[in-house]
Amino acid sequence: MPDEIDQLLALFHEKRSAWAEGVKERFGLALKARYPLGRWGAEDGKVRPIQLRVNGNLEPTNAPYAGVIGPDQDTSGGYGGMSFVVFPADVEGEGGLFGLVVGTNGLAPDEQILGRPGHARRLRAICRWLNDRADRPSDSWAWAKQDPIRVDQRLPREVAERLRPWANAVKKYGSVCYCLVQAAPKTENPGWTRDAFLALLDLAMEERELTPRSSAEAEAARLRGDWRSALMPDCSEGDVAQLLASRRYAIVEGPPGTGKTRLARRVLTERYGGNGRLVQFHPAVTYERFVGGLAPRTTGSGVTFEPKRGILLDAILAARDGRPYLLVVDEINRADLAKVLGEAIYLLEPGEERRQLDLGWDYPEVGSQIEMPPNLHILGTMNSADRSIALLDVAIRRRFAYRKLWPQRAVVQSLGGARALAAFDRLVGVFVEYATDDGLGLVPGHSYFLSDDAQLPTRFHTELRPLLDEYLSQGHVAGFADEVRAFLDTVVAG
Repeated sequence: MPDEIDQLLALFHEKRSAWAEGVKERFGLALKARYPLGRWGAEDGKVRPIQLRVNGNLEPTNAPYAGVIGPDQDTSGGYGGMSFVVFPADVEGEGGLFGLVVGTNGLAPDEQILGRPGHARRLRAICRWLNDRADRPSDSWAWAKQDPIRVDQRLPREVAERLRPWANAVKKYGSVCYCLVQAAPKTENPGWTRDAFLALLDLAMEERELTPRSSAEAEAARLRGDWRSALMPDCSEGDVAQLLASRRYAIVEGPPGTGKTRLARRVLTERYGGNGRLVQFHPAVTYERFVGGLAPRTTGSGVTFEPKRGILLDAILAARDGRPYLLVVDEINRADLAKVLGEAIYLLEPGEERRQLDLGWDYPEVGSQIEMPPNLHILGTMNSADRSIALLDVAIRRRFAYRKLWPQRAVVQSLGGARALAAFDRLVGVFVEYATDDGLGLVPGHSYFLSDDAQLPTRFHTELRPLLDEYLSQGHVAGFADEVRAFLDTVVAG
């Protein structure tokens, strides 16, 4: 049986005249059914946690809407700050449009919400989750602006082109819309539309410190769990093995303590049957060490120099038996990769198996000409928190496929104690909410929390605190240093 949310969403598929007649009542009932609003809606003059603003004017040049806005705004006219808004289409039968909008009066009084990195980050995660779902209707999509406070920027052309049925709304409010979902007609998949609507509405209400009623908490928890999987997606050995099978050369990158090396070892052991080798790069690794070069050899008449294979040539030789072979390069970005690879970068082209390279010397058992066997794969690991290392140049980066390895809550939940899980949630939450996109790559991984509650203080003081102190001293978390210090003072010290 349709509930209040379904009845509200049904307005998208009814006659356009039903908008002005029913949206205020249906939206009000939906909000009161999902959130504990007290006597919200009563005409007693009291300040409410939210307001429901409705423009039901369906004149051809008007842009009608229904919006949930802040409590301290005027009851009519323009408003400012964050709002959750629903737009009817200019014509019937086009589905629905809803999302988050900045009031045309400006950012105030919600500057802190709109300017916090976590607000935009969570919206982008919701959009990724919605767009990647297998059940997404063909005409439905979600989009989020990189920076909500940039009200000087109009909608990207690609987005605006898709919103022709809402041309009036785009013309009037396009620059202040920062997260939008277009829902296809109800007959295609009402479940996707409902999930999209509630995920965004719940997030907007959470920013106003309103959480769903107990009767709606199970659905809200499911939605949070689903879209958060797009915030820090998991990466398993199966995912990496599949990537290597399709692209041959891959890099797993992520913050410290996420188990990148352990994952690479599991891939080598479990997916390649141990047929391969793990090497670790460092600043002293040279072309001669990795590819090959002349090496001294003592003879009866003195010292001579002879060609000696490096790591890559040894791997090429070992892979000639036809079995899948994996070369794992741990900390691949700690060496100067452009110098280490030299002209061998020419071979790392996953779409071309027969590229050949002439070497300067005739190497034992390899010869003077080499090519990469199709069964030879390379897997690198890269620490995204190591700021002492230069980024890989474009020519090298494009030859590798990349997967992020993020801290995994499920690992802490399985192997850590209750206090460890609470501390993990607190610290990850700090980085998610306040770190820049670059700073998010510094978030400590789950390995720092894999301890029972009795041993956790020792691990915190000997491993986690030194890492966070280093971040603070180097200015890596300058934008939210007080939040990190508060974590150290209350969670780690406690």
